[in-house]
Amino acid sequence: MVMTLKMKTRVLFVSLFLIALTFVSGCSELAVLDPKGPVGIQQKDLIIWSIGFMLFIVIVVFVLFTLFIVRYRERPGNKDYEPPQEEGNKFLEILWTVIPILIVTALAVPTVKTIYALEEPPKATSHKDPLVIHATSVDWKWIFSYPEQEIETVNYLHIPEDRPILFKLTSADSMAAIWIPRLGGQKYNMAGMYTELYLQADEPGTYKGRNANFTGEGFAKQTFIVTAQEKEEFDEWVEDTKATAPKLTKETYDKLMLKGNTDRHTFSSMHLEWVDHAKQPDYAIKVRERLNPDHDEPH
Repeated sequence: MVMTLKMKTRVLFVSLFLIALTFVSGCSELAVLDPKGPVGIQQKDLIIWSIGFMLFIVIVVFVLFTLFIVRYRERPGNKDYEPPQEEGNKFLEILWTVIPILIVTALAVPTVKTIYALEEPPKATSHKDPLVIHATSVDWKWIFSYPEQEIETVNYLHIPEDRPILFKLTSADSMAAIWIPRLGGQKYNMAGMYTELYLQADEPGTYKGRNANFTGEGFAKQTFIVTAQEKEEFDEWVEDTKATAPKLTKETYDKLMLKGNTDRHTFSSMHLEWVDHAKQPDYAIKVRERLNPDHDEPH
């Protein structure tokens, strides 16, 4: 059976409709489209705007494409028709130069504005001092240090709701990327330097976090849990941790520098007292050479 042009057009539009329907039906499962904080909301708005704008462009292109192949198709009465040859058309040349510029501008302006806005605390809570948390990635675990509270956790953290969180990011070895999808986008952890990331939870809840940058065999399990609490509950957790958790010793911390996954740990002191990976990027390598001389360290 030979498909006519009309049938092909119908198949094309049905296919596009099914693709769009599949995408929309899966949106409820995408954490980035269900944000629980102002940073995630800004990024979601930018994603929706970009996708909607680009879909509009795709629809316009397909409509024009369909119009042209239908209107200017070969018919029995015009098989010998030869269109007049023209050297150029200034109007069309200006048009197809200006349109891409407008498209890029429409996408670039909100993107740049959002990028700069995310480098500062959320406006709604900018009057509150941010809670500073040092997030250090190690193959393949996460270490969170609270300088204000003088406590440290591994593979989990607690944060107060409705308060900006300033993450100071670094790495003890390979480059990682911290990502808590429902609170905001990822940012890189790199040895020998600090990067900063502002996030905030608008309501209590439990949120999943992970390393979004592939770093080897243990990467898939390099995850952590974020528990957002009301201020009173967070303060209680801090006091309980300081009263019951053991002190972090250098010997214990050095074992965390060895490659591998680990369970959750809680300490009532921090590794920042004797090592800062942003200033000592080779600390983990030296520890591995001392504790495990036969280990293979990538360049």
